[in-house]
Amino acid sequence: MKGRWPIRTMCRVLSVSESGFYGWQRSGKAPSSRVSDQRILVHIRAIHREVEKEYGWPRMYHELRGHGLRVGKERVRLIMQAYGIRGKTKRRYVVTTDSEHALPVAPNLVQRQFTASAPDQIWCGDITYIPTEEGWLYLAAVIDLFGRQVVGWSLKPHMQTELVKDALMMASLRRRPAAGLIFHSDRGSQYCSHEFQETLRALQIRASMSRKGDCWDNSPIESFWARLKLAC
Repeated sequence: MKGRWPIRTMCRVLSVSESGFYGWQRSGKAPSSRVSDQRILVHIRAIHREVEKEYGWPRMYHELRGHGLRVGKERVRLIMQAYGIRGKTKRRYVVTTDSEHALPVAPNLVQRQFTASAPDQIWCGDITYIPTEEGWLYLAAVIDLFGRQVVGWSLKPHMQTELVKDALMMASLRRRPAAGLIFHSDRGSQYCSHEFQETLRALQIRASMSRKGDCWDNSPIESFWARLKLAC
């Protein structure tokens, strides 16, 4: 056989590496057969389901090796890429609260007492981010603590003061609250800005702000964001 066909051709037809063949000649052992892509794919898909799609190709490679499959990293990467098998990617965290500023801060008038006996006594506001195929969008919302209803919102591709001001104005125009309403937020620069505070004063709304870095001081709207993103 060796006299009729070149070693390279026989190795290619039998899916055996040339180095493996020559190693067999030296050791007297049979060279190992190359595992087919389809067999590797079956294992990849099974593991992918088992780990709930969490593994990318590096962890998948180690898992396959742990199952006794002799396969290279690059081959695993190419097979997963060819069949659109990807690990879950963690979304980047976007900072929406800039409390490192020298703007005036309002006292905390709410003190975690997130109950109201009637509508339009206490509103709370915040900003979150929404990832889209075209980039980040930012959502500002205003919630009435009586019934936890969204009474105003604004969606823009930036986090400037205009974002939170528009949400507040929508709430004010829809509800026409009496003077003395409390608006509670974090210490973000948008809420502390002179423009936003002037708007609150013009509407006869009292400002209230959380302590620095304490999400529990504005937990009703944090809870709302969690439910919203779970539904998306």
